[in-house]
Amino acid sequence: MQKINYLLGFPHLKIYQDEEWFKFSLDSVLLPNFVKIKKNTKKILDIGTGNAVIPILLSTKTEVPILGVEIQRDVYELAKLSICENKLEGQISILCEDIKEYTKRQESDCFDLITCNPPYFKIEKNANINDDLHKQYARHEILLDINTLMLSARKLLKNGGTLSIVHRPKRLMEILLCAKEKKLEPKRIQFVYPKKGKEANIVLMEFIKNGNSGLKIEEPLYIYNEQGEYTEQMQKNFS
Repeated sequence: MQKINYLLGFPHLKIYQDEEWFKFSLDSVLLPNFVKIKKNTKKILDIGTGNAVIPILLSTKTEVPILGVEIQRDVYELAKLSICENKLEGQISILCEDIKEYTKRQESDCFDLITCNPPYFKIEKNANINDDLHKQYARHEILLDINTLMLSARKLLKNGGTLSIVHRPKRLMEILLCAKEKKLEPKRIQFVYPKKGKEANIVLMEFIKNGNSGLKIEEPLYIYNEQGEYTEQMQKNFS
């Protein structure tokens, strides 16, 4: 069922989503806040944009053009509705296309910043995969995997451009190795914990195309305090 909701923590922004499909998660709110918009950032790409949560939140940090690429036609339509609802047509464009095909036809070195909240899970034997295609595509590496993401970023980013992604900690080493193989140098990592005393369940990562070596581990981010409320750290993601 299609429904319009206020974006979590942003009462002035609205998002269209279908409650029977895979709805946006906290990860999509954390990533735009983690992203650093540089003075020379002129053009941004969000890969697998879904219903455009990340571009909409990035628009609160910058006025530069943002392109979201989404392969699923019905999800793409929701993204367009969200953009129109927030009157962001002049800044955010949405394209319905497979990122692999887009990368092939697009010129190299054309974006300063690429963001992505990719599917987290590999397709493995006996994997528990949801029957709903929208949930399959959002959760599992059916249409987009880490290698494809890194290849696209390698071609589409300008020299010195930034790739920022969110993922699961258990795949961190695989992601770092794949990125370095594509000359995308890891520069910043932030681990996100549900609360103190729990294991990290989210990791935010920044890579620089042809960047110098040197990795910074950011202060850990805790989502909830002992009372089950958002921490002061987390509340900053909504400002």
